[in-house]
Amino acid sequence: MMDSYVDERDYKLLEADKYIFFVLRRIMGGECKLLLSDHERMILCFTGHPFPVWIWTADDASEEEMEKAYQLAKEKKLLTGEYHFNIKYSLAEYFIIRAAEDGLELKISTNMFAYDCLNPVKPKTEAEGEIYHCEMKDLEEVVEFLAVFHDEIGIDQKDNNGYRKDAEFFINTGNMYLWKDEKGRSVASCKYAPAVDMASINLVFTRPEYRRKHYAENLVYQVTMKVKEAGYVPMLYTDADYTASNACYEKIGYVLRGKLCTIG
Repeated sequence: MMDSYVDERDYKLLEADKYIFFVLRRIMGGECKLLLSDHERMILCFTGHPFPVWIWTADDASEEEMEKAYQLAKEKKLLTGEYHFNIKYSLAEYFIIRAAEDGLELKISTNMFAYDCLNPVKPKTEAEGEIYHCEMKDLEEVVEFLAVFHDEIGIDQKDNNGYRKDAEFFINTGNMYLWKDEKGRSVASCKYAPAVDMASINLVFTRPEYRRKHYAENLVYQVTMKVKEAGYVPMLYTDADYTASNACYEKIGYVLRGKLCTIG
């Protein structure tokens, strides 16, 4: 029996996977297009297009339970090719095999690492410029960063109105930052989103023409310090196959805590 709500039982279930399912823990208490849970072995949460479908299953999920997850996704018309899923590797393998039996093709599009940072390490190379706290007057600039960022990574893409709504929300949280170089140009972005005792650092992006100058490294470090000062544990997700960014995070104190993947 799947209920269309979550409660304290579900948050307790996610404690063991609080790093790799941090975003699920944050979004399932808000407005969702689809939210299903049996409060014991499975949680399915989808905020809406273009965002991913999150499916949490227990580490020892049986084949019967994984089939149940697959049938739920199929029943809710999430296997049409329009959606992608953030799930554990065991479930991803099952979905890929099971979809092939139905004449569908699913594959892993992103291998993801989840990091936290209990002891930040100041960058050895100090970047020119300084951190900049975004205000509403910076709205269009943040919109542009969002557009370029999502175009480059190729997921969660929206039109300009969608990006503008997001930018307004991010600025209003007070947690949106840019890095301004020595000439006052906005060269990199970063923000954080808190939930319970942790805060996810994301939207880490450097304009292509300004890369390899340690802007993102210095910006993420300073935002990490702000997260810690606010009383949260800093964490972030990375593309496991992007070794350059992972090395950058590890240099400033981030430690690998878990792995998951995106399929679509």
